[in-house]
Amino acid sequence: MATSDSATLSKAVKQQYMDLPQGDKVQAMYIWIDGTGEGLRCKTKTLDFEPKSINDFPEWNFDGSSTAQSEGSNSDMYLIPVAMFRDPFRKDPNKLVLCEVLKYNRKPAETNLRITCSKIMEMVEDQHPWFGMEQEYTILGTDGHPFGWPSNGFPGPQGPYYCGVGADKAYGRDIVEAHYRACLYAGVEICGTNAEVMPAQWEFQVGPSEGINMGDHLWVARFILHRVCEDFGVVASFDPKPISGNWNGAGCHTNFSTKEMREDGVGEFFDSIEKLGKRHSYHIRAYDPKGGLDNARRLTGHHETSNIHEFSAGVANRGASIRIPRNVGQDKKGYFEDRRPSANCDPYGVTEALIRTCLLSEEGEEPADY
Repeated sequence: MATSDSATLSKAVKQQYMDLPQGDKVQAMYIWIDGTGEGLRCKTKTLDFEPKSINDFPEWNFDGSSTAQSEGSNSDMYLIPVAMFRDPFRKDPNKLVLCEVLKYNRKPAETNLRITCSKIMEMVEDQHPWFGMEQEYTILGTDGHPFGWPSNGFPGPQGPYYCGVGADKAYGRDIVEAHYRACLYAGVEICGTNAEVMPAQWEFQVGPSEGINMGDHLWVARFILHRVCEDFGVVASFDPKPISGNWNGAGCHTNFSTKEMREDGVGEFFDSIEKLGKRHSYHIRAYDPKGGLDNARRLTGHHETSNIHEFSAGVANRGASIRIPRNVGQDKKGYFEDRRPSANCDPYGVTEALIRTCLLSEEGEEPADY
C-alpha cells in the first residue's frame, strides 16, 4: 500500500513553525463543496481580529474554472460564510469556515444544495426535525489499495472486523481516534464511532442535529477526516462500493424524527414511512450525487442493504429501506433509520428530501417549488 510523500516530511520541523506566535492575526480556512458535489476545497485568509460569529467573516472568491464550477472566461465564484468552527489543526484562535458558493450573478452554484435545504428547514422549524447520520468510509492508500490489506490478496472474510479489537481486526484506529478528537475540538456534533464490517472500513456518527445543522456538521466532519488522513499519508474514500465482490459497501444511514414523533409518534411516525414508500425513486435520485448510479452498485439486496428498485420497512431489519429500531417499534414513538443514502451523498439533499416527503407531504417525482 502506497502512502503520500507528504506524510514523510518531518512533523517535528513543521511544529517549530507552528509554535511561533501569530500576534493578533487569525487564520480563517474557508471550505466549500466543489463542482463534483462530493469533493471539498479550501483556502486561507488572514483576519485582523478573532471572529465571534459567522457574520464577522467577509465574503471571498475563488477560481471556479479550477473546481468544475465555471468557465475560465467568467471564473470568479463567491464564497458566502455560513458556519464557523474551531480549527483543530492550527488551533485557537484560528477558524474553519464552511461556505456556500454563488455564481457570478449571485445565484447558487449547481452543487450548492444548502441554500434550498435551508429554506425548506425554515418552513418546518416549529416541528424541530432531528437528524443523525452514520458516515461510513474506507481508508485507502494513495494507490487505492485498502489500508492493511495484503498487497497481493485479501484479508480473511468478513465477520471479526465489525467493532473489532486487535491488530488483526482493526485497521487504522489511529486515524479514527485523531479524527474523533479533532471533531470534538472543532465543535462538530460527533456522537460516536466504530469499526465496520469490511476491514479498513469505519463509521462515525454525527447528531442529533436539528435542521440545517445536520448538513453543516457532517460536511465539516468530512473535511476534518480528509485533513487527518492527509497528515497520515492515506486517503478517506466515501465510495459506496469501494471493493467489488463479497464485501460490504459504504452508506450514510440517516436517522430522522420530529418533536411529535419523539413524544407521541404513532400517527406521524408510520404516516411518514408510508409516504416514503410512495416516493421511493425520488429519494433514490436524491441519495447519491449521480442520481442513483453510485448507489446501484451498493443497494443490491445483499450485504445488509435493500434492493434499489424496491421499498421496504421493518423492525430491526438491516436489509430494509427503512429500519425501525426494536425499542421504537415497541414504544410506538422515536425515530426511524433510512438506510438508502450512499456514503458520498450530500446531506443537504438527503435531509431536504426527507422533510419534503414526510412533513410537507409532497408527492410525485420532482420537488415542489415554493
